[in-house]
Amino acid sequence: MHYRLRPLYTFGAFGAAACLVLICSLITLQVLGRLLDKLSAWLGFDNLGLVIPGLSEISGFLLVGASFLGLAYTFIHNGHIRVTLLISHLSPKVRVFVELWCLSLALALCAYLSVYTFRLVEDSWSFNEMSYGLLRIPLWIPQTVMLTGVALFSLALFETWLNRLIQAFTHPSAFQIDDSGHE
Repeated sequence: MHYRLRPLYTFGAFGAAACLVLICSLITLQVLGRLLDKLSAWLGFDNLGLVIPGLSEISGFLLVGASFLGLAYTFIHNGHIRVTLLISHLSPKVRVFVELWCLSLALALCAYLSVYTFRLVEDSWSFNEMSYGLLRIPLWIPQTVMLTGVALFSLALFETWLNRLIQAFTHPSAFQIDDSGHE
């Protein structure tokens, strides 16, 4: 299927990859800092104190970014788990409508999540909510990244839903999904 907004979904995937690289880099720096501290203590020197404060909190926020920003990209590349055991035995004419129904449900749930995530960001912004950890990070920052990922996923679902709708009413007998989940 051709996605008109594929560059946008790819941009989200690059954001997810950047979050993962940052997590890996920060944890590596933390491990190296602890090793240098141990080495310095073993050699009889003072502790260097090479610790990244709030690393677990930062990693948690970056993990949220990696998880949500990658949703749309994973979806358009058929990386999400699909259970086609039941619909694989249906005729293409029926299968396209079952697929359309499933996409409608997924789109409704994702749109619902988008709206309420937007409200969450709005509340965090207006009440100036901060994280409770060692670092005082405004909560609207990681929540906005989460909202971006959910919105991109909603767009990808809508694009697919629209394509299936057109296909269901123009040429449903041509609908095919192979075992890997690709059209």
